[in-house]
Amino acid sequence: MRWPPATRGSPTTWTSSGKGPEPVAHRVIAIDGPAGSGKSTVARGVADRLGLEYLDTGAMYRGVAFAVLRRGVDPDDVPAVADVARLVVLDVTRSACMVDGEDASTAIRGPEVTVAVTAVAANPEVRTEMVARQRAWVEERGGGVMEGRDIGSVVFPDAELKVHLVASPEVRARRRAAETQGLDVDAVAADIERRDVADSSRTASPLVEASGAEVIDTSDLTIPEIVDAIVGLLS
Repeated sequence: MRWPPATRGSPTTWTSSGKGPEPVAHRVIAIDGPAGSGKSTVARGVADRLGLEYLDTGAMYRGVAFAVLRRGVDPDDVPAVADVARLVVLDVTRSACMVDGEDASTAIRGPEVTVAVTAVAANPEVRTEMVARQRAWVEERGGGVMEGRDIGSVVFPDAELKVHLVASPEVRARRRAAETQGLDVDAVAADIERRDVADSSRTASPLVEASGAEVIDTSDLTIPEIVDAIVGLLS
């Protein structure tokens, strides 16, 4: 979905950080959990099985962080970063993340953005803006499989199904190291620990297990097994 700067009102073009669309009764499957728990791969699999669209909300925050760095803005400058979040044009799909018309799909996973996104995602005004865009995305589609760190706890607390994925620190580090093509596992583990502390302690939408969420430990499960378990919860 593309979010261009425009006048507030239309779900597809809403960008101002005032009050966005409120959650409505759509079919939302909310999958959250910490880095390396398997959210993205599992959410895609669930979306495919259910014939629903999929949105990686973490890519949205990384897209904002990318735009912040592109503009030379300090990620810790709360008002300036909030301005970027309100104005940035994001087009996030299953396979790409376009930021202001530039393909940032690879760059948003790089080390610079990974460091910057911690401060960006902790910015309350950024979160307000992104939550409004996420709700607009669902409003337009009538539902979807959403993955992120606050989907079930904040964005869609009344989702049809809320799943909180967990995994051991060792497994999470190995998964992330594999995704980043050869980064040292110990370095990745240290970064994950840093992100966990930041995500869990931030004031705006901290990472918590959503009320009523089904908790699945993915440490010893394959992706098909996790997808089967989640789809089975809907039966």
